[in-house]
Amino acid sequence: MKAFSSRLSRRTFLKQNSLAGLGVALASSSVAALPAIGSKSAQVPAILGGPPAWAEDKWPIWPQWNPATDEKQLLEVVRSGVWSRANVVTQFEKEWAAALNVKRSLAVVNGTNALVIAINQLGIGAGDEVLVPPYTFIASVSSILSNGAMPVFVDIDAETFQIDPAKIEAKITPRTKAIMAVHVLGLPVDMDRIMAIAQKHKLLVIEDACQAHLAEYDKKKVGTIGNVGCFSFQNSKNLPIGEGGAIVSNDEHFMDLCYSYHNFGNPYGTAVGSVSTGSVMPGTKLRFSEYQAAIGLAQLKRLDAQTTTRNENAAYLKSLIKDIPGIVPYKLYDKVNRGAFHLFAFRYHKDGFKGLSRENFIKAVKAEGVPCMSGYSTLNTQPFLGETFKSENYRRMYPKEMLDINQYNEQNKCPVNDQICNEEAVWLTQNMLLGTREDMKAIASAIEKVHHNVDKIKTLGQK
Repeated sequence: MKAFSSRLSRRTFLKQNSLAGLGVALASSSVAALPAIGSKSAQVPAILGGPPAWAEDKWPIWPQWNPATDEKQLLEVVRSGVWSRANVVTQFEKEWAAALNVKRSLAVVNGTNALVIAINQLGIGAGDEVLVPPYTFIASVSSILSNGAMPVFVDIDAETFQIDPAKIEAKITPRTKAIMAVHVLGLPVDMDRIMAIAQKHKLLVIEDACQAHLAEYDKKKVGTIGNVGCFSFQNSKNLPIGEGGAIVSNDEHFMDLCYSYHNFGNPYGTAVGSVSTGSVMPGTKLRFSEYQAAIGLAQLKRLDAQTTTRNENAAYLKSLIKDIPGIVPYKLYDKVNRGAFHLFAFRYHKDGFKGLSRENFIKAVKAEGVPCMSGYSTLNTQPFLGETFKSENYRRMYPKEMLDINQYNEQNKCPVNDQICNEEAVWLTQNMLLGTREDMKAIASAIEKVHHNVDKIKTLGQK
């Protein structure tokens, strides 16, 4: 991930910029729909010594924790001495499945391994190709490589930041086994077109919904539309547990296999700790713990309300900034009923800011007390791919020409993604969307203030 000037990780970014108390509720709907934000635009920018538009310590802290309501079950688990997977994990799985309106859920150690397990139990491995967007976290691709399969990159739609369905069929070969639909930023992919392509070519669909908790497409929760959905509960996620993940599906047999694989290959239903049953398949140990599940159950109680707040604030903020020259907010597909808004993203066009670079735009906005970052670096050209192709296993599994990294890079060019990553994307984190409408106006004021004073800000780089 490429962050702002110091290239901080999103995790560090959240830790440093989430300093306030518990997230405040969305302000009353009586606030004017589109307030005048130009009143601050004539002020001296903070980067030039003026007052900031907002204070960083006013942003809602993340993750949220309320001792009065959240600690009872956690303390019961800790005091019980039953810490390995047992009844509380099963309770969490049932409640997460119910929240998504899906038959089964399996909690595992993290979202990355949720993807690894799902790919493995779909029978995807050596010699197979999986179509994947380049605008995603590395785990989407590493989970493919971990199973010995080959990632094939499909460029993105600049307006939505999602995999572009119009570019998928050109990448399908006889080796193609699946499409990984990544609901990146917590915004749903165009699932109608993905599913139609998959049906036409007899492909599997893996939904990487690790950033998309409770997002909806065509009145269905994302993660429940394809063959399997995977979620992450890492600390920055909308349902934070520190680490954790889940696999969901309506396919009972598939979920039985996933359970066995995550528990040493023991049959589904085998008690944790059993050593006499015998394994029915090769497996590993990727089990969830009871105290993680207790934290997850506490977080799940407020997730729906938080998701509503994020959606309302995202729409409001979008309305405030969409007409600022050079600012192009995210677009949702027509059938998206609800976003998760793990990140609020917009494209920055420097021509609208008289040539001010994205790096300097971000510095100026941050100086106003509004944390932001540039997001992902280009994933499809990173060195880990070439290093993987040099491994003994990959040299045994694939012909030499498929492992030529120069040829691979040429075939996997994604120019739209390059533009988004290297020049345009700007992110705000999900905890900021849990604030008030005054917070959203502060963000818009900061951007407008930079735009209004761009000539003076540009002189900083000339001194």
